[in-house]
Amino acid sequence: MSGKVTLEWHEATSSNILADNLADWVAERLGAALSERGTAFLAVSGGTTPKLFFQALSKRDLDWSKVVVTLIDERFVDHTSPRSNQGLAQANLLQNEASAARFLPLYNGANDPDEGARLAEEALAGAPWPLDVAVLGMGTDGHTASLFPDAPNLDELLDPNGPRKVDAVHAASAGEPRLTLTLPAIVSAHSLVLHIEGDAKRQALEMAMAERDGRRKPIASVVDQARQVEVFWTAG
Repeated sequence: MSGKVTLEWHEATSSNILADNLADWVAERLGAALSERGTAFLAVSGGTTPKLFFQALSKRDLDWSKVVVTLIDERFVDHTSPRSNQGLAQANLLQNEASAARFLPLYNGANDPDEGARLAEEALAGAPWPLDVAVLGMGTDGHTASLFPDAPNLDELLDPNGPRKVDAVHAASAGEPRLTLTLPAIVSAHSLVLHIEGDAKRQALEMAMAERDGRRKPIASVVDQARQVEVFWTAG
């Protein structure tokens, strides 16, 4: 994408307030999508940060029966694992009003991550692409989704013209194999959000965006290709 992408910062004084603000923001855009095309497509991230946001969003008044929810990325573990993003979403987001949403997981019980990624892509083929809202997280190493700096296939994952929407990731720093949406699947979203907390992550983001020598961090590569990125942040 040509031109400079501006990071629009939305700051809050606490995690609870940030979660409510982000839930309102996302719900408004999902509601607009429902009005415009009769359906809405949301992708969310896992980790420790989004739990309060999930709980807040689950109570927003939408026609959730017409909303499709998937994951930005997933560890290659069963949904019963405490490390499963699917388990986190089912326990916190797909509750209350949002229990009526249609959920498309990435993990499918395949024998290996590469087969799992192929099956996940097939399962998502009928989803109402592009995403209306994609909510990303970020690590202090500059990874977002499961686009880890040490992933052997990082160039393919970050290829804006790549043919895949879902791919497997085998990165030592990830702890276990992952399944992830690729850069083109993410940046095609109508609304792209980065949800982070703490000074360390804000500094990591600002440093990643300022780097011009050497290889760009994955988060910077995603932002570089995005239409616009809304950053929801609190110091905690």
